[in-house]
Amino acid sequence: MNPSLEKGPATRGRGSHWNPSSRFEKLDLEFEDEYLASTTTAPVQTEYFVDNPRQILARNDSPDVPFEFSLNPYRGCEHGCIYCYARPTHEYFGLSAGLDFETKIFVKKDAPELLAKAFSSRKWRPQVVALSGNTDPYQPVERELLLTRRCLEVFLQYRNPVGIITKNALLLRDLDILRELAKYNLVAAAISLTTLDHDLCRKMEPRTSSPQRRLDALSRLVAAGIPTTVFVAPVIPGLTDHEMPAILEAAAKWGVSRATTILLRLPHSVKELLQKWLRANRPEREMRVMNSVRDTRAGELSDPCFGTRMSGVGVRAEAIQRMFDLSCKRLGFEKEAVALETNRFRRIVAGQGELF
Repeated sequence: MNPSLEKGPATRGRGSHWNPSSRFEKLDLEFEDEYLASTTTAPVQTEYFVDNPRQILARNDSPDVPFEFSLNPYRGCEHGCIYCYARPTHEYFGLSAGLDFETKIFVKKDAPELLAKAFSSRKWRPQVVALSGNTDPYQPVERELLLTRRCLEVFLQYRNPVGIITKNALLLRDLDILRELAKYNLVAAAISLTTLDHDLCRKMEPRTSSPQRRLDALSRLVAAGIPTTVFVAPVIPGLTDHEMPAILEAAAKWGVSRATTILLRLPHSVKELLQKWLRANRPEREMRVMNSVRDTRAGELSDPCFGTRMSGVGVRAEAIQRMFDLSCKRLGFEKEAVALETNRFRRIVAGQGELF
């Protein structure tokens, strides 16, 4: 790891105040009430490190994910969502899925250039690339680094379609590029909404945009002619599942006509992180939430199986899906993905101009 930027300012508002050991570590030290005790310590600064991958597009072979390639300009995410399924990826670097994940951010500074290189290759087959898929492309440091914006410029230059998922209204900064992409039917945007409860959001997703700002962003995207989806995700049984109809109704009032959802999943150490967070922030809900998760995961807290990991199993999971379906039908939401263009792609090779 090579530090590339100065440490960020000391800030409050972390999702996790606890650093569980990596599942790859042979030794594990535990301290009694470590999570609760650490909430009283001084704020932890965010650190940024240069990440130098050889390729920027990650290939996905999961049959239950609707894209083959994804692009993540950052590893780790300062948003700090306590339930984030991407947290365990930090363990591959010898770091923790807890506080490390949201305070040690890896920056892929060459992402735009690597993306252009991928699109210039004769091996590239034009297709929709997911801008996200692991960590949010519009987390706070993007305000200064502009990596996501520069990647969008590459998508526009090569006319390759892109699908964006974020929890941050910072997306609106790039409306100028999104409008240009939309002229060629090359972009679709989804904003994730987990809850409308401002207090719960600040504790559970501390550095995301507020629910109201996300609703405002949905409205402005629709007004700008950008195909827009409200992503009710993740649905946390026993904590946020009852909010689903209200979230959809709020989005519909702002002109959104497309919706999708995913049930909470808790891979590896995310199970312990969520339970400790509940014990510290919603102790009266701890057992209810954990038991409700088990109700949707055949008695377990996690389900890695394709086909069920996104939607769950059992009566409770079916009831949640039925509530979503009925709400969408009542409000006139579409649930199919936006069909973006791939035949507008233009390959640009250095010294040769455009190859169509």
